[in-house]
Amino acid sequence: MANERSDETNELDRRRFISGAVTGAAGFMAGGQAPIHSHAEEHQTVPADVALRVRALESLLIEKGMVKGEQLDEIVQTYQDTIGPRNGARVVAKAWTDTAYRQRLLTDATAAIAELGYAGAQGEHMVALEQTPAVHNLVVCTLCSCYPWPTLGLPPAWYKSAGYRSRAVIDPRGVLREFGVTVPDDVELRVWDSTAELRYLVIPQRPGGTDGLSEAALAELVTRDSMIGVGILPAVAPRGGQA
Repeated sequence: MANERSDETNELDRRRFISGAVTGAAGFMAGGQAPIHSHAEEHQTVPADVALRVRALESLLIEKGMVKGEQLDEIVQTYQDTIGPRNGARVVAKAWTDTAYRQRLLTDATAAIAELGYAGAQGEHMVALEQTPAVHNLVVCTLCSCYPWPTLGLPPAWYKSAGYRSRAVIDPRGVLREFGVTVPDDVELRVWDSTAELRYLVIPQRPGGTDGLSEAALAELVTRDSMIGVGILPAVAPRGGQA
C-alpha cells in the first residue's frame, strides 16, 4: 500500500509540474471571485478536466519516447526540494546580513543572485523589491504565470489563478487580507506585474528577535509567500519568552 501511495503521489506531482510548467492551464481555468487564499494543499488543487488533459499530455510524451516518468519525477523533485523557495530564502538572508550584498541586490538583482549560483531559465532578468515600514510590494503576473523559477521554484496554483491575477491589481489590499496580511492605509502598496522579460523577488523585512541568528538560521525563517509579497514574517520569540 505504501508503494501504491508513493506512485500515486509521484504521478500527481508530475501532473502538477506539467500543468504549471508546460500548459499553465490550471491558472486559466480557475476563474471567478472565490477567495484566493486557502490552506496548504488547497493551493495545489487542479481542476479535474485540466488534470485529465495534463495526464493525457504526459502519457503522449512518454509514449513518443520524448520523456520518461522518472525524468519528470526528478524535475519535480529538483524544483520542489533542491530549488524551490530555498534559493530565494538564501538570497534574502544574505541581504539581511551583508549590507554590501544588499546594495548590489537592489542595484542589479540578476547579477547579485547569480553570485550565489542561482541563474538560468525564468530568471534571466530579475529585480529585487525591498519591503520597508513605508512601502509594501506585491508581485503578480496579470498575463499568465511568469515567476522566478531559479529563486522560488514552481509557482503555486493560486498565483496562476485568474482571481489572483486580476484582483491583485484591482483590490490588492483585499487580496492581502485573504492571506492574513493587513497593510495600513498610510503604507504605500505597490503592485508589480511580472513578464517573460522581467521577474521580481521581494525582500521581506527582517523579523524582530533575530539579531543573533546566523545567515543559515535566518534563511529558514523566510517563506515563499513573503518573497511574493503576500506574507509577512512574524517576530521570533526569544528562548524561554515571548516575541
